[in-house]
Amino acid sequence: MRAHLNQIVVDCRNPHQLVRFWAALLGGDPVDRARGWSHVEPPGSVRLAFQPVAEDKAGKNRLHLDIVVDAIEPAIAYALRLGAARIGETVCDDQGSFQVMSDPEGNEFCLVTPAG
Repeated sequence: MRAHLNQIVVDCRNPHQLVRFWAALLGGDPVDRARGWSHVEPPGSVRLAFQPVAEDKAGKNRLHLDIVVDAIEPAIAYALRLGAARIGETVCDDQGSFQVMSDPEGNEFCLVTPAG
């Protein structure tokens, strides 16, 4: 059997709002669907879908997205303007730099610049 990744689904309180954050960050057009779902298909990436759930996020993510950017500081500033929050400080190591962020509902993701 061969399988492939079709989409990544994020549980959230407000899919209509959260999909617009991710569409602005990654590109693509937000799509609102039946039963409160929304999704975006960023260019060159897998679809991100957002499904409504009644409860707020609790605890740390067990899975997060690494978003590759050209320059870390401008990407952080842009994400902050969209409603993200910065978690901790930027980390630089032999693999490059990364900054842990959270989206408007508290889901963690990293902005990453690989070592050049």
